[in-house]
Amino acid sequence: MNKLEGKKILIGVTGGIAAYKSVEIASRLKKMGANVRVVMTRAATEFVTPRTFQEITQAPVAVEMFDDVINFEKNHIALANFADVVLIAPATANFLAKVAHGIADDLLTTTILATPAPLIFAPAMNTVMFENVATQENLKILAARGIKIIEPATGRLACGTTGKGRLPEPEKICAEILKFFNVTEVADEKFQSTVTVSSFFGEVMTVTDELERLNGKKILVTAGGTLEPIDPVRYIGNRSSGKMGYEIAAAARRLGAEVILVSAKSSLPAPNDLTFIQVETAEEMREAVLKNFDAVDAVIMAAAVSDYRVKNISAQKIKKSADTLTLELVKNPDILKELGRLKKSQVLVGFAAETENLLEYAQRKLEEKNLEMIIANDVTAEGAGFSVETNIATLIYRNGKIENFPKMTKAELAEKIIGRVAEFF
Repeated sequence: MNKLEGKKILIGVTGGIAAYKSVEIASRLKKMGANVRVVMTRAATEFVTPRTFQEITQAPVAVEMFDDVINFEKNHIALANFADVVLIAPATANFLAKVAHGIADDLLTTTILATPAPLIFAPAMNTVMFENVATQENLKILAARGIKIIEPATGRLACGTTGKGRLPEPEKICAEILKFFNVTEVADEKFQSTVTVSSFFGEVMTVTDELERLNGKKILVTAGGTLEPIDPVRYIGNRSSGKMGYEIAAAARRLGAEVILVSAKSSLPAPNDLTFIQVETAEEMREAVLKNFDAVDAVIMAAAVSDYRVKNISAQKIKKSADTLTLELVKNPDILKELGRLKKSQVLVGFAAETENLLEYAQRKLEEKNLEMIIANDVTAEGAGFSVETNIATLIYRNGKIENFPKMTKAELAEKIIGRVAEFF
């Protein structure tokens, strides 16, 4: 149904949590036949990867003002002249302020200043920020210049409050685009088609074009490395940063799932728009997971859970005296194995971080813990494991299927893992 065949739409994505909805907006417009290009601010890439938009639109995504200066297709003048209409969704308070006062200090604001195309802004922010006098004055300035402002929706916001400031649902924003082009019929179907695109690694892959296929599902993700105290000062821990688990939680949220993130030690900020439970020890993680297990549809255990804990924790700091110190350790409960015994219809996904015999050990864990899928990685491989931004993974399924993924960012791997989890439903 190519209602927008031949229409050229430039989408600007700014740095708000609602950026995940922009992926579906781009997907819907692309499916209706539009030629869609995306410009992201640097802050927007903290919420959604450029790779996601690239695979949905099958076009390069522009971020930095001076990236690829040889490729003039991506500079601000080329982008400004490309569009029949420019849509900014979400439009943050900061972006609105800059455009209202003619500030052009990045690729997106420079493109806005240079384009002759009509502009449509969809603001999204905290209620207090939206109602602030400064923001309201900026909106009046922009509207007086002929810029179409799509009113924010009212509801629960990522900050946990309820009020006006939500980015309207993608179908409503797309309806505004159809209205701009004098197309009145609006499709309300779910998007379940597949498109074939070339990946960053040169392989051909199929991407499912359905951005809310986990609607109504509740997913629990664990992340970080648990700590087992020795005394009030010291502990036994591991090298996990929590990055992989946090990215998986964010990817699940983007696909429409309600997410519970149970996190042990991590320096990462607590994510918005999901239920966040902070724990420290393996026992605390077990308690939090079991408390929520009956209410969820899937559990993805990305946390590095300590196998052992100190049997007798000292109430006082242990003084350095003898040349050696002996600690008696006892085994911690195997949380995932316990879930495998308790599960009814839940999908269980585990991780196997190994240093040798990767497939053998991972396959054994899959069977012993009664999992649907396990993600195995060799933490000694360059570009994989803890405290790095990338990972290399092998996905092993209960039916014997094996998928190998080469080195990619943890955000990109998270999207693939959540895509596979969605297929179980």
